[in-house]
Amino acid sequence: MTVLYGMIDSGNCYKPRLLMAKLGVPFTNVEVSSHTGQTRAPEFVAKNPNAMVPLLELDDGRRIAESNAILLYLSEGTRFLPEDRYQRAMAYQWLFFEQYSHEPYIAVRKALLTFPERAKDATPERLAQTLERGNKALGVMNRHLAGNAYFAGGALSVADIALYAYTHSAEQGGFQLDAYPAVAAWLKRVEADPGHVPIEWLP
Repeated sequence: MTVLYGMIDSGNCYKPRLLMAKLGVPFTNVEVSSHTGQTRAPEFVAKNPNAMVPLLELDDGRRIAESNAILLYLSEGTRFLPEDRYQRAMAYQWLFFEQYSHEPYIAVRKALLTFPERAKDATPERLAQTLERGNKALGVMNRHLAGNAYFAGGALSVADIALYAYTHSAEQGGFQLDAYPAVAAWLKRVEADPGHVPIEWLP
């Protein structure tokens, strides 16, 4: 059976769990926590030299790292990856946006404020920077969603799943989602899509 190595409280690990729940793909979840150093253990580094989760291990033993690469693999041939060439490129565009302009600020600020082992890094300068750039990302999303129901192809896709993972809990990082009404409405649409499960869900 497919194995997903991950952390229950990680948005990046939530992404493939959410998509597999929607697709009805059976898998075994194996908790590997960076909080306790498990991701740096030799037996896990042998599986992923980058020492990070999530990591998807296929039935034949091949592995895929990086959350958005896992999403693209799982979504191939499904409703979650647009068939149209341009709309598929738009899905890729928002996946890159999520990793470069969104996750490093919205997810990191939440981690700085909620994970005890990250408290030492929560300097005023770092908190100010992540707040500013996270709000910029939310503003970009809000402008797009003011005229579009989803991020690519007019229907929910991997781009929405990737961006939902950390946006839905952004208020834990001090972001005020009521300042972004189009984002708030989009979160409700994502949650209403069939097969939705919360971040705490495990198979």
